[in-house]
Amino acid sequence: MSTDRERLIERLGAAVSAYQDSTDAFDDAAARLLEVNRTDLRCLGLLIQEIGPTTPGVLAARLGLTAGSVTTMLDRLERMDFVTRTRDPDDRRKVVISPTERIVARSWEIYGPLVSDGQESLARYSDAELAVIVDFLSSSRQLQEAHRSRVLRS
Repeated sequence: MSTDRERLIERLGAAVSAYQDSTDAFDDAAARLLEVNRTDLRCLGLLIQEIGPTTPGVLAARLGLTAGSVTTMLDRLERMDFVTRTRDPDDRRKVVISPTERIVARSWEIYGPLVSDGQESLARYSDAELAVIVDFLSSSRQLQEAHRSRVLRS
C-alpha cells in the first residue's frame, strides 16, 4: 500500500497533468479565436509577455524553427497586423520584430480575465506558500526543458 506521501505525490502529478491539459485547451481556443496556429500563438506570447521585441533569429531559436519557417510565420503575422518589422537603430542590418498594439489589446481581451481571476485565486496563499509554488513551477519547467532536449536528441 502507498504511503501518504506517495499518494500525495500521485495526486500532485495528476493535478499537474490536468493543469497542463486545461492550459493547452485554453491556448488552443485562443489560437482558434485569433485565427493563428499554435506556433504563431507561442511567437506572439514570446513577443508580448516573455522577451518583448526581438530578432527573427532569437524567435527561431526559442521556437525551434528554421530561418525560413520563421520568415514565413512573420510574413503571415505581419499580414494579420499582429507584428511589425523595423530596422534596429543600432545595427541597420538587423530587423526587430514587435507585437502591434492591435494584438496586444486583443491578447489582453482573451487572457486578461484569466489573469485577473488567477490573481484573485492566488490571494488565498501566504507569501511562503507562493514562494513554494514559484519554486515548484520553476524547477518543473527546467525539468521539462531538459527532457524536451533529450527527446529532440533522440
